[in-house]
Amino acid sequence: AQKRGITPQAFVAEIAAGRKQYLDGFHISFDNWHSTDAVENHELSQDIYRRLVAAGLIYTKEIEQYYDTVKGMFLADRFIKGTCPRCGATDQYGDNCEKCSAVYSPMEVVNPYSTLSGSRPEIRKSTHYFFKLSDWDISRDEPYFGIAIPDAPGKYFYVWLDAPVGYLASLKNYCDKQGLDFEGILSDEKTEQIHFIGKDIIYFHTLFWPAMLHFAGKPFRVPDHVNAHGFMTVNGEKMSKSRGTGISPLQYLELGMDAEWLRYYLAAKMNSRVEDVDFTKSDFAQRVNSDLIGKYVNIASRAAGFIFKKFEGRVDDSAMQDPLLEAIRSRAEEVKGFFEIREFARATRLVMELADKINEFVDQEKPWELAKNPEARAELHRVSSIALEGFRLLTLYLKPVLPATATRVEDFLSIEPLTWASVSVPLSSASPIKAFKHLMQRVDMEKQLDVLVPEKAPEPEP
Repeated sequence: AQKRGITPQAFVAEIAAGRKQYLDGFHISFDNWHSTDAVENHELSQDIYRRLVAAGLIYTKEIEQYYDTVKGMFLADRFIKGTCPRCGATDQYGDNCEKCSAVYSPMEVVNPYSTLSGSRPEIRKSTHYFFKLSDWDISRDEPYFGIAIPDAPGKYFYVWLDAPVGYLASLKNYCDKQGLDFEGILSDEKTEQIHFIGKDIIYFHTLFWPAMLHFAGKPFRVPDHVNAHGFMTVNGEKMSKSRGTGISPLQYLELGMDAEWLRYYLAAKMNSRVEDVDFTKSDFAQRVNSDLIGKYVNIASRAAGFIFKKFEGRVDDSAMQDPLLEAIRSRAEEVKGFFEIREFARATRLVMELADKINEFVDQEKPWELAKNPEARAELHRVSSIALEGFRLLTLYLKPVLPATATRVEDFLSIEPLTWASVSVPLSSASPIKAFKHLMQRVDMEKQLDVLVPEKAPEPEP
């Protein structure tokens, strides 16, 4: 913001406005898109702080802190970079290491420098506020973009005190707009608080945040689940804009690449453990072209044409209880269960195993041969109907990963939006399908992936 000569609020507003194309482009939606700089977060953060003060858990002491003599200001943790004191990784922030996930004090950073001026900061003293949890420093000095500490002029909350409160602030904002009881929802035993975070902020969400909520008292309470994921790497390297090793979501979309290719690729590699997901061009193309095109979409293209052209788009109702279909339906709870426990790779792997069974059935029954024999018309109807119903079930199982494709399939099959309850609602001759249209194209390595992930990363600018 300083480099641009604008306020932090204006800078953040620009970033927030630019997020919509990323979110829409990758089929991500929010019930309430809000900001941690909103009035609700200021109020709630200060309320929780006052509760902690009343509980005797806040105290002050003088500490040594880095000061940028060029900018004339104390430096918040994120304005300090240097070498991690734990693992030796360079170019790490002043409060935690993105490589080893260590959390530490800015004073522990090796070879520190100011990200604002590039100069080496000097040590000066300042009074700070602490939360009695292994002496957690919760204050930062002005100038600072954040929430002011009540009755402490020039002091602001350290970002990790107020940032998680933003979750509750967004909920409060939503409740106010919808006429809902915010405190009532928090107090309801049926309400669950579930987090999805990156591994670099585990410490803050599993120690500081629950402690704040616990000691603040009702209606606040600790989260029910904190789910953490690893990072996404490219060819085994950490994504870095300066090193040219990152993948730009916006460039991905501008190249005309299907958002659901990447959604599927990530799902096929993610599990409930905190493990990094590596992106390589060959693996990406193979998974999309083999799994989504070769196995999944291929089923519809092999069966829908016969149903539409030879049977007026109507399936054979008597085929809907075929043993193969019953076997596929019987795996619904298993697939759903994998999604629930974040074993996404196991869910997609099971779906592809079921796709293999349907394709094996089609290969064995050879509908293209049956179509040549007028006497085999009934058998052609049966085989094509089984394959198409199997495709419907696979679409349902993949809908959490491929929502846009599922919407197109629902239209093409003339069915209501798929839910888990739809497992037992098969295709019906009462609702003729529409003509099959191309659902997804193959990954083109040369035209798209080679632009997105060049063979040789560009040299960083001096």
